[in-house]
Amino acid sequence: MSEDPTEHPTNDRDDPTDDRDDPTDDRDDISVDDESEPRIDDADADAEAEADDPGPTAWPDGALVIVGTPIGNLGDLSPRAVAALASADVIYCEDTRHSRKLLSHSGITGVLTRSLHEHNEVDRIDEVVAAVVAGRTVALVSDAGMPAVSDPGSRVAAAVASAGLTVTVIPGPSAVLAALVSSGLATDRFCFEGFLPRSGRDRAERLAAIAGEQRTSVLFESPGRTGATLGDLAAVCGGDRPVAVARELTKLHEEVWRGSLDGAVEWAAGGVRGEVVLVLGGAPEIVYEEAGDDVLIEALERRVAAGARTRGAVDEVAAEYDVPRRRVYELALQVKHQGSRTESGSSDDPDPSDE
Repeated sequence: MSEDPTEHPTNDRDDPTDDRDDPTDDRDDISVDDESEPRIDDADADAEAEADDPGPTAWPDGALVIVGTPIGNLGDLSPRAVAALASADVIYCEDTRHSRKLLSHSGITGVLTRSLHEHNEVDRIDEVVAAVVAGRTVALVSDAGMPAVSDPGSRVAAAVASAGLTVTVIPGPSAVLAALVSSGLATDRFCFEGFLPRSGRDRAERLAAIAGEQRTSVLFESPGRTGATLGDLAAVCGGDRPVAVARELTKLHEEVWRGSLDGAVEWAAGGVRGEVVLVLGGAPEIVYEEAGDDVLIEALERRVAAGARTRGAVDEVAAEYDVPRRRVYELALQVKHQGSRTESGSSDDPDPSDE
C-alpha cells in the first residue's frame, strides 16, 4: 500500500528551537533559524546542482554527437540519449530501418535520418563536417552499442575533430564491459581485440599475440564462427586457459558460459546463436629461473666466437638473462684467466672503472 504523498514522516527529534536554550547542548557549529534546516554553504549547493544537471542536449554552435544505443534491450536507452536524438537536426545511422524502430520506441518523430555505414562512411565525411560547420547538431548511432567501436564512425569522428569542431558523446550500454564484468575473470587490466581477421597470416599473428597477452582479452565474434575461433584459441593458448562466452547480453535469453577453452569448444559444437562476446583469461606470467654460471659462460663464448667484442658480449648476455652486468663481467674474466678457447685480448677486456 503506497503512502499518501502529501504526508510527511514524523520527526522524533526535539524542536531545534528548544536546543538553543539548552545549556548542555554543545552543537554550536550549526546555526539554526526558527523555521529552517541547517544552512548548506554555497559549495555544497553548487555540487548538488551539478549532480542534478542532465548535461547538454543541444549545441547551438554545431556538434557531432556520438550516441550509445542499446545492445539488445530497448529499455537501456538513457533519457539523455533520447533528448539528444530528439533535438538533433539529423541522425546518421548504420541502418536507418533499424534505427527508426529505436526512435519510434522512444517517441522520437520528425528527425531526418541518413545512412552511414562501412561502405559509405568515407563519402559522408565532407557532408557531416559541413553540417557541423553550419551549426547543425549531427547525431551518430550504430545498430547497437557505441559507434566507432567495431562499428562505423571512427573516420567521421576523426575528421570532425581534426577540423577543430565539437565532438561529444552520450554514453550508453557496452557489450565489452557487460561481458567483462560478468565473466568472473580479471577486470583490472584488459584489452579489446574486436573481430579477428577471418583467415591467413593476419589471423595467425593476432592469435599468437593474444596467446601471450597477460591482460584479459575481449573479442567479438559472429555466432557461426564462434566454435572455430574457440578452437583456434585453444590451439595457441592451451585448452586449460579460462574463458567466458557471453551471448544475447541484456536480452531475454542472455547466457554467460564459463570454463576452459577445451570445454568451450565442446559447448559450442552444438551451435551458438545470438550476438557473442568472448572474454579470455590472460596468459600466466612467465617466471624465469636465474641462469647458472655455466649457461652464462656458454652464452659469452658463443658471442665472442661469433666475433663480438667482450664488452658487447657482456652487455648482451646480462640483458638477455636479466642478471647483473657485474656478474657476467666477472665470469668473462674467469674465462680469460682459465685460458678459454675464446679470443679475448687484453685490449678487449671491459674496464672495471665502467661498472
